[in-house]
Amino acid sequence: MVLSTAVAEKLHQFYPDAAIDFMLRKGNEPLLEDHPYIRNILIWNKKVEKYSGLFRLLKTVRKEKYDLVVNMQRFFATGFLTAFSGAGQTSGFDKNPFSFLFTKKIHHLISTPGQSFHEVDRNQMLIAHITDNVAAKPKLYPNAAAVDAVVTFKDKPYICIAPASVWFTKQYPKEKWISFLRALPRSLNVYIIGAPSDTLLTEEIISQVEEDNIMNLCGKLSLLQSVALQRDAKMNYVNDSGPMHFASAVNAPVTAIYCSTVPSFGFGPLSDHRFIVETPVPLDCRPCGLHGWPACPLGHFNCAYNIKDEQLLRSITDYGLRITDS
Repeated sequence: MVLSTAVAEKLHQFYPDAAIDFMLRKGNEPLLEDHPYIRNILIWNKKVEKYSGLFRLLKTVRKEKYDLVVNMQRFFATGFLTAFSGAGQTSGFDKNPFSFLFTKKIHHLISTPGQSFHEVDRNQMLIAHITDNVAAKPKLYPNAAAVDAVVTFKDKPYICIAPASVWFTKQYPKEKWISFLRALPRSLNVYIIGAPSDTLLTEEIISQVEEDNIMNLCGKLSLLQSVALQRDAKMNYVNDSGPMHFASAVNAPVTAIYCSTVPSFGFGPLSDHRFIVETPVPLDCRPCGLHGWPACPLGHFNCAYNIKDEQLLRSITDYGLRITDS
C-alpha cells in the first residue's frame, strides 16, 4: 500500500486539479489520514463482510463515474471492481482474471535477481500512457497530530529499530539485535517500534541489553506516529518489511537488513540515504522465496547469522554521523 502512493504522487504531478480516491483493505487507512492529494479513502473490510462489502464498494464506485480506475493488484476482487466500475478508462495487469475487460492491460513483469526493477516502476507502467515513464517516489504525510505525539522523543539524537517481521526468515534474529544494540554508542537514544504483537520480542531484547537509552514503543504509537518518528531519526534499522517502506515514504535514512530475501526482488528502500545489509558469504540457498518462510528450509538460517554487527554500524559512519559515547 505504501509503495502504491507513488501512483497518487505521479497523477497529482500531471493532473493537480484531479480528485484522487484510494481503495484499500481495512487496517492501513490511518497511514493516509489527512493526505493532501487523496480526496476519499474507500475501505473494504474483507474479514467482516467479504462479499457484501465488495458489492457495496462496487455500488459506490459506479456512482462516482470515475474517469480512470487504476488496479495495482492481480486478485479477483479488485479485478471485479475495476472491470465493472463504469469508469471511462480502466488500467491493470494482465495477470488479473478480469484483465480481458480492462481498457488498458499491462504485462506484469516479475523482478528477479537477473532482471531487477522496483515495484514503483512496475506500477508506473499502469499510468505511463497518461503521464510518462518515470516513477515518482512513494510518500506519506504525517499530520500535525502525529508529529506532536512524538515530539518529546526528539530531544537528542536517536535511531529507530523495527526488529519484527511477519516471516521468520525475513526477521533478523533476536540475539543478533541484542549484539548490535550492545555495540551502539550510548549517546544515541534507541526507539524500538512495531505492532502490539511485537512487544514481547522487544521486551526480551531490551532486558538482555540492559541499557537505559532504549525505549520500547511497540504498540504505543499509531502507524502515522511511527512514520513521524522515523522521519527525523539519524538512522532506521529495519527488516525487509513495512517499516522499510515507511522510511522510504518520508525519505528518512534507512538500513535494510535482508536475510532470506534480496533487494533485487523489487521491494528495496528508496530513501536518498539507504544502505543494504546482507550476508557477505554467498549462499546457494539464497534467496529461498519471495515472501519468506516460517522457518529456514535448511535449518541453519546462515543468511542471517553470517551478518556482522560491523555491517550495521557502518551505515551510521557512512552516512556521515560523528556519534561517540558520552
